[in-house]
This record gives sequence, C-alpha cells and structure tokens, in this order.
Amino acid sequence: MSLIKSISGIRGTIGGRAGEGLNPLDIVKFTAAYATFIRKTTSVKTNKIVVGRDARISGEMVKHTVTGTLMGMGFDVVDIGLATTPTTELAVTMENACGGIILTASHNPKQWNALKLLNEKGEFLNAVEGNEVLQIAANEDFSFAEVDQLGKVIENHSYTQKHIESILALDLVDVAAIKAANFSVAIDCVNSVGGIAIPALLEALGVKEIKKLNCEPNGHFAHNPEPLPENLTEIASVMKEGKADVGFVVDPDVDRLALICENGNMFGEEYTLVAVADYILQHTPGNTVSNLSSSRALRDITRSYGQQYNAAAVGEVNVVAKMKETNAVIGGEGNGGVIYPASHYGRDALVGIALFLTYLAKSGKKVSELRASYPPYSIAKQKVQLTSDIDVDALLTAVKEKYIQYDVTDIDGVKIDFPDRWVHLRKSNTEPIIRVYAEASTPELAEKTAAGVMDVIAQMVAK
Repeated sequence: MSLIKSISGIRGTIGGRAGEGLNPLDIVKFTAAYATFIRKTTSVKTNKIVVGRDARISGEMVKHTVTGTLMGMGFDVVDIGLATTPTTELAVTMENACGGIILTASHNPKQWNALKLLNEKGEFLNAVEGNEVLQIAANEDFSFAEVDQLGKVIENHSYTQKHIESILALDLVDVAAIKAANFSVAIDCVNSVGGIAIPALLEALGVKEIKKLNCEPNGHFAHNPEPLPENLTEIASVMKEGKADVGFVVDPDVDRLALICENGNMFGEEYTLVAVADYILQHTPGNTVSNLSSSRALRDITRSYGQQYNAAAVGEVNVVAKMKETNAVIGGEGNGGVIYPASHYGRDALVGIALFLTYLAKSGKKVSELRASYPPYSIAKQKVQLTSDIDVDALLTAVKEKYIQYDVTDIDGVKIDFPDRWVHLRKSNTEPIIRVYAEASTPELAEKTAAGVMDVIAQMVAK
C-alpha cells in the first residue's frame, strides 16, 4: 500500500490500513483539511466546491466519501460527474466556486486514485498552500458543521459540453478548416473519461471519421495508462494499416496528449507542446515555458520566432507560475501537457487536439512531415528505485558536485546541461523513485547519457 502527499495532491493505492493507503478514513481527513483551508483563504462567497472524477473503478467510492465530507464541512458540492481534469478546472471558474477537487491518479495504474486540489481560480494549490493542508490534516485541526449548516449536493453534468464550447470559441481554433480537411482520426482513451469527451470534441470540430479504441469509461485500463510508446502498440498498429490521418492518445484524466503519425510512428509526447507552440507563435508572438525535463526543441522553436523561452521546475503549478511571471502565450510540460492561457491555466488535451488539428489542416502537411520539420531530439526516461537507506538529497548534491564544470541547475533536483545534450535527476512527486531524463540528438546517445549518470549514482550508493 502507498500514500504519497505532495504538490501533486494526495495520491495512494486503494485499501489498506489507515495511513497506509487511500482509504475512506484518510480521504475524510484530507478532504476536511482542504475544506478548512478553503474556508479560511477563499474570497468567493458562493460556498460551492466542484467535484469531478475520472472513470477509475474506485471513483464512485472516493466521490461519495469526498462529497459527504464536504457537506459535513458545510460546503455545497457541485458534482459534475465523469469529467476530465481540465473540465473540472474550468467548472470551478464557471461556477464561481470556492475551489474544486479532481478525483484522479492521472497516469497511475487502476489501483491508484488521488485528490487533486484546486483554488478558486481552478488552478492547483502551490507548495506552500499544499503544505498548509497537510499540516491541518496532520493536526486534525478541523471542525464539522452542525446540522443546520450542512451542505447540499448540486448535480450538473453539462460541463463537458461547456468545455467543448469554450474551445470552439478560441480565436486560433478553426472549425471550418478542420471540417474541410476531412480528417480520419484514431483515438485511444484508455477506457476512462476521454472516451466521453474526445469523441464529442471531434464531432464538434467537424471530424466525421473517428476510429475509437478503448473508449468505454469503465476504469478497466486496456493497457498501462501512461501514454508512452511501449504502451501504445494497439493504436500504432491501426495507424500502420493506413486507417487514419492522425492518432490521439490521452491519459485517464485527459490532461496529457500523445500524437501518432499517419504511418504508425510516434510523434513523441515531447513534441505535442512543440507543435502547438509552433502554431501559436505564428499568430501570437510571445514567450514560452516548459519544465526542466522537457525537450530543447521548444526552446529552439521559440528562439526561431525571436521570442524568449524559460524553464520551470517540474509540476504544473510551477509551470503556470513561470508562465504568469513571463507573460507566456503558450507553455506546458514535455509529457504531452499543453497549457494555453487563452483558454485557462491548466494542461488540457482537448485544447491541444483542437489547436493541433487546426494547424494540421492549415499546413497541408502529413503528421510525419510536420514532425520532421522540428529539431531532432530524443529523450530517454529511466528510473532509479529508492530504498530507505539512501539519502536522496545527499546523493543529488554529490552528483551536482561531480558535474560542477558543466551548466548545472538545481531548482528542481539536478539538471546537467552538456553542450549537445542534458540529463535531469529528480525525486518523483508521485512514486518512490528518482526519475532520470536525458536528451540528445539520437535515442542511443540519450540512453547512453542516462546510463552514464545512473552508473555514477550506483557507484556512489555502493561506497
């Protein structure tokens, strides 16, 4: 059993003893702590908190526990049902709510679930705010409402449609161009809420031919839900048969978007943001932001338009903060997360799909041709499993010192920039591992770079 409390929310495996997993007792405690924090900090007077969930098997149980707790804390709950993460974020502002809770463990396997906590702007709590929630929970410093102050539940399942309508209204989404292109589109929604939202979006964009894979929102993930190449063999096979112009894959809560070329090759989730940014920068010149573990390709594309690129620490809240600081017109994370401020400050695969299809229609290129137009980088993603006897912070400090002659950034773990490649080591917020990301001009060199640093770590641990 696992229970991980971090900037990414309260994440854990379902079941187990109190304090060891995400079970009803722990759900109540953290929900009550969040409600206490919101009551103290919100400027909104509606007394509403939005709750949306992905299609995980545990979602119904977690929703009822969260909803009952929020009512017990005196809040009215707007239950928007099965909804994507970006839909829930938008619902908070559309409802003028005090906050929101998204029930999803994102790309984690089916035994996981999580509470992702939003402020009144529909944005994730920052590290300071999240720590305050954790402190309230640890101290059990909350008080439940008396009977006359109990909250109520308001069901509103219209927000997927409202989300789609908001996308259609974006200036750089051209429905007519997409419709005229007569695209055939394949989708893999991993049997979660994308199976509801993505077909509805594509139909609204004028796409008539949709090849649906794993679109039943039942929480029985057809493959590992993280949209990495090794997990996407089914849709790749469909594309190789020439049955679609483009393939879209989303994770269970639809904030990440992976693209598949018409020939079955991976576009590369790192290049989702690059392609969308390329389109945005053609029409609205401005700054861009991604995290330290994202491809240099975004930096290169941004500079080609004479604009400024900035890197943020890993985590959506950190990227959003840097985007606001630098007035970025587009940003996100290299894991297929697109943040478009003209819509909202949150990773949104639906927005990414609409912008990419518009660009594809206007470019007249095949997806593979568009991919070939970008700088050729390859990223290797490895993991170092943690054990209890490893002082991770000391280990990262030692790595930093070993490579001090290079350009080293330590705002989030340790990133070493070599002239022609880079490697980034950081503790995961969601799993008990160190993530090792390396990028170079070829897959072989990227893997070699990652392996070299992992060998150094192994030698340090062995001493």
